Amino acid sequence: MSSRSRVSLLFSVLMAVMSACLTLWQRGQAVISVRRAAAKAGRPGNVRKGQLHMSASTSQNQRIAVIGLGSMGFGMATSLKRAGHAVTGCDVSADAVARFVKDGGAGAKTPAEAAKEADIVVSVVVNAAQTETILFGKDGAAETMPAGGVFISSATMDPDVARRLAKQLEATGRHYLDAPISGGAQRAAQGELTILASGSPAAFAKARPALDAMAAKLYELGDAAGQGAAFKMINQLLAGVHIAAASEAMAFAAKQGLDIRKVYEVITASAGNSWMFENRMPHVLDGDYTPRSAVEIFVKDLGIIQDMARSARFPVPVSAAALQMFLMTAAAGMGRDDDASVARMYAQVTGVKLPGDK
Repeated sequence: MSSRSRVSLLFSVLMAVMSACLTLWQRGQAVISVRRAAAKAGRPGNVRKGQLHMSASTSQNQRIAVIGLGSMGFGMATSLKRAGHAVTGCDVSADAVARFVKDGGAGAKTPAEAAKEADIVVSVVVNAAQTETILFGKDGAAETMPAGGVFISSATMDPDVARRLAKQLEATGRHYLDAPISGGAQRAAQGELTILASGSPAAFAKARPALDAMAAKLYELGDAAGQGAAFKMINQLLAGVHIAAASEAMAFAAKQGLDIRKVYEVITASAGNSWMFENRMPHVLDGDYTPRSAVEIFVKDLGIIQDMARSARFPVPVSAAALQMFLMTAAAGMGRDDDASVARMYAQVTGVKLPGDK
C-alpha cells in the first residue's frame, strides 16, 4: 500500500471515530437537558431509566380537597392553591376553614362535602384512626368521591393498616396513595415537602398534579400501599431516638455546669451532631416549647414501631428506651408541648436548670 493510500485510510478511520464521538455527545446532552428540565420543573432529580413523567394531567388545574388544615395541611393547601388548583379545605376547626377561605380557598363542613367532585383528596391528619374516619365514617369522603379519583393519605401509620385502607377504598373504584410526609410546616407552605409514596401506577398518575405542587422530593417506593408507611416508620425511629439522645445530652451538659449555648456551638461543628440536635436544641436554649411537633406524636410513632417489631420478632431496644422518655415527658404534663420537652423532663427529675425554668 502506498503512503498516500495509508494516509487516506487513516483519515477515514479518524473521521469515523469523530462521528461516533459526536453522536454519543449529542445523546449525552439530550439526557442532561431532560434532567435539567425536570429539575427546573421542580420534579425529583432522578429520572427513571426509560421513564419521564410528563402526562397531560400535570399541566391541568385539578379540583382538590384537603382534609385537615393544621400547620401541615394548611401549608399544603396553600401550595396547591398557589399552583393554580381549585382547592377546598375541611377541618374540625371552623376557624381553620374560615382562615383558608379568607386566603382565597373554598371551605367545606364535612369530608363528604369537600370530596364531592374532587379529582384528588389529600388527607393530612395525625393517625390511622382519623384517616379511616375521614374515609369511611359518617359523612366520609368515600361517600362522594368520584369514580377514578385518588385519595392521598399523609398520616404516619402501621403499614398493615395502610394496606387495609387501600384495599377497602380500591374496591369502590377509587385509588389510594400511601404518601407520608416529612419536612415541617414551613416547607409545607413552600411546596417543598419530602413525600414517601407507594401505590398503583394509576394512583400515581392521578395524584401527580398535587404531588408536583406539594413536594420538592418525591420518592416512589413501590406499586402497593404500605411501602411508603414502612419507610416513614424507619425515619420516625431515627428521629425519635435522635431527639431523645439530643435532649439527654443537653440536660447532662447543664448538669456538668457547662455553658449549653457553647455546647450547641461545639456539637453542631462536631461528629456528634445530628439534624434533630441542630433543629430542636435551639428550642431548649430559648426556653420555647411552643409545639412545632408535639411529644405525643412520638409517643404514637415509637409505639407503632414497638408493635411492628413485636410482630416481626425483631428487637428494638434503643427505640424502646426513647419511647419511655417520651412517655415520661407526656406523663409529666408536656404531651402537647414541643418534642424537645424531653430535655425539660430530664431537667425536672435531676434538678437541672434550663433556660426558661422558674
